[in-house]
Amino acid sequence: MRDLYATLGIPRTASEADIKSAYRKLAKELHPDRNKDKPNAAEKFSEVTRAYDLLSDKSKRAQYDRGEIDADGNPTNPFGGMGGRPGGFGRGGTYGAGPGGAPGADFGGFGADEVDLGDLFEGLFGGRKNGPQPRRGFGRQPPPPPPKRGADIQYRLAVPFVEAAAGRDQRITLADGKAINLKLPPGVEDGTMMRLKEKGHPGTGGPGDGIVMVEVGGHPFFRREGDNIRMDLPVTLDEAVRGAKVKCPTVDGAVMLTVKPGTSGGTVMRLAGKGWTKKNGKTVDGKVERGDQLVTIEIQLPADLAKLEERLEGWIDPARPREKFGL
Repeated sequence: MRDLYATLGIPRTASEADIKSAYRKLAKELHPDRNKDKPNAAEKFSEVTRAYDLLSDKSKRAQYDRGEIDADGNPTNPFGGMGGRPGGFGRGGTYGAGPGGAPGADFGGFGADEVDLGDLFEGLFGGRKNGPQPRRGFGRQPPPPPPKRGADIQYRLAVPFVEAAAGRDQRITLADGKAINLKLPPGVEDGTMMRLKEKGHPGTGGPGDGIVMVEVGGHPFFRREGDNIRMDLPVTLDEAVRGAKVKCPTVDGAVMLTVKPGTSGGTVMRLAGKGWTKKNGKTVDGKVERGDQLVTIEIQLPADLAKLEERLEGWIDPARPREKFGL
């Protein structure tokens, strides 16, 4: 029997966050699209996914830890309670009595003349060869195995940074050739796994699921920080000194940003609601709540400093910006 914790490479004391982190790491490593030269990659990927599905469910994990269910979620002892007390069968038992009140011989509880061994074992194992016989009341046949669901199908979905940040729906083509719109979960991140119910291979017990791994692309100047998006915005020296309205990019398109006169380099300006969709899934005016965009001002000096030097001739800034360092 396989051990689900060993499958994910975690201890039995692992937290929910540890389980999730281990699964995402393994899912990215084992995804079939990244292991086309390894024929068993898809099987390992499915095994890791099944382990995560069970251990991420608090109730099922508790049952598994107590040994009540196996790695497939099936009961470990479906025929519990069939065993009898010692002496129920076998020599020297104390159940019942033989003819005339004497203790039964051979099988305790039954006289040797009273027991048809053929009947006994037929009762245990389901009847005579000539046809179905009435049950003798002993035990039961194991139930037939449940119909097997179809195998899952793994997909990899590349999502541009700005699309993921704003939580825009994505188009994905399934193995059967059908294209569907896929709604990204709030707070989606690189490595997020999404389950498409019954979009896998067909099976006698119903189709499997589609497992989609989201890969969020990078960006040349945006970077994610929790629910916020950060970027550095260059402004010219005269814009910083005199103040100006400048265009600033966001994942929703450019907006006008007001730079106040005398703005220093390193100043951080906040654009509310222009960040990443929040994981809490709360909505505002029907839209998922988002973090902010934090813009750090960078003062860019002119490439030709000659004219600037002429204007600064004989002028020295009296400020002492490093005084706080004791310098």
